[in-house]
Amino acid sequence: MTLSAAELSAAFTARFGREPAGIWSAPGRVNLIGEHTDYNDGFVLPFAINRSTLVAAAPRRDRTARVYSSLGDGGSASADLNGISAGSITGWAAYPLGVLWAFGERGTRIPGMDLYIDSDVPVGAGLSSSAALECAVATMANDLADAGLTGPELAELGRRAENRMVGAPTGIMDQSASLLGEEGHAVFLDCRSLESRLVPLDLAANGLTLLVIDTRVSHEHSTGGYASRRASCERGARAMGVPALRDLTDADLAEAARTLDDETFRRVRHVVTENARVLAAVDLLQEQGPAALGPLLNASHASMRDDFEISCPELDLAVEAARGAGALGARMTGGGFGGSAITLVKTDDAASVAGAVLGAFTAAGYTEPALFPVLPASGAGRVEG
Repeated sequence: MTLSAAELSAAFTARFGREPAGIWSAPGRVNLIGEHTDYNDGFVLPFAINRSTLVAAAPRRDRTARVYSSLGDGGSASADLNGISAGSITGWAAYPLGVLWAFGERGTRIPGMDLYIDSDVPVGAGLSSSAALECAVATMANDLADAGLTGPELAELGRRAENRMVGAPTGIMDQSASLLGEEGHAVFLDCRSLESRLVPLDLAANGLTLLVIDTRVSHEHSTGGYASRRASCERGARAMGVPALRDLTDADLAEAARTLDDETFRRVRHVVTENARVLAAVDLLQEQGPAALGPLLNASHASMRDDFEISCPELDLAVEAARGAGALGARMTGGGFGGSAITLVKTDDAASVAGAVLGAFTAAGYTEPALFPVLPASGAGRVEG
């Protein structure tokens, strides 16, 4: 964490002239497998990571929300909670203020408040820094208003903020992982029913490390690539006569190939096969353990590269270099068009795999990536106060 809880509390006091009522935290996430399946009513298998966003906050007597972020180009912003409407806030402040707006949209009155935000979740790296921020704010507002909303209800508020205030057509996976995660486990989520259960993912006990390779190629979910993929999936579902691509299986792909144009078919094929890979991964984790996941990670990356076309040269090189150095498996993770790859390695091989990736990027003339291990961590909650 960039600031400790004590340092954040002091920074809040220096900024707003009073002590915070508490400090709340929410983690970023790695999606182990299941990419672009969430908004297709499908299955995902993310886990909360040991990198988080912290929010120090205190209620106000009026309906003003003032927010300060120490991150990047953040700075300060404010809004009258009585006057916010969908799309009325732009830039980074749309995420925290959008969550506060979403509470009001569902009929839950929250007080005005002062917020101070800090985080060590990389922005634009595909680790869902946006959901970490949304879920930290949602958990905080839920507590300060004594609203009593559940984790799944808070996840829906985060998604609503991202969809309608930010304008990013994302699903509910990221918020669910940030809110529902538990140490040593992944979250198996059915994005149609919103039912979830924890699946064991104890990497250290199995002598494994999951390395994140942040390519430093930044991506934005609110730009056109993500939206066009979602539109393709919706066209494919309509053409196939199903409510969502979740309702298709491998057995339907032959008909889909005859019915759809080539590009739409490939988008559909990715979602159908990715859903199957998620289910297979859950079975493998329960029956054999995480070391067996390598082939599924590799197949997932190939599908995202060739069928969904959301990879980029830096991601492909990261995956290829890691595999070439002995990784058990690797894939890009997140929405694509940049961001991060993950690679599953034996802990004894982690240093050599990392070195191979760095060397490959240097040889290709790419910006040096950031590599760091992550562990499954607990979800959002109050950490102080």
